[in-house]
Amino acid sequence: MLRVELIPDLSHCIETVAKREHTTVSKQLLASAQRNRELEEKLEVLKLFLETGDFEKLRAESERRLLEGKKVKFIVYRDKGVKCEMQVNQPQSMSCRNCHNV
Repeated sequence: MLRVELIPDLSHCIETVAKREHTTVSKQLLASAQRNRELEEKLEVLKLFLETGDFEKLRAESERRLLEGKKVKFIVYRDKGVKCEMQVNQPQSMSCRNCHNV
């Protein structure tokens, strides 16, 4: 099953990231000399996501987490329609090798 990863940030919401990826994949397909089923499937998944996604809800959820300093990634895939999962990760903290517990 093809899974498309989309990573929004505070400058680019999930809808903008999805539109840009759709444009990128479209250009790759047009430039390709041979048929590429994986790119065609990716383009179709992105198209369906852009047509059916609840971007107001997705934007609100992801921006809240981004403002908390967390990293957000959406996984979009096809399963009886298009599905979307949001994954949230804590940013990796910097550690100092010279610091010691007192």
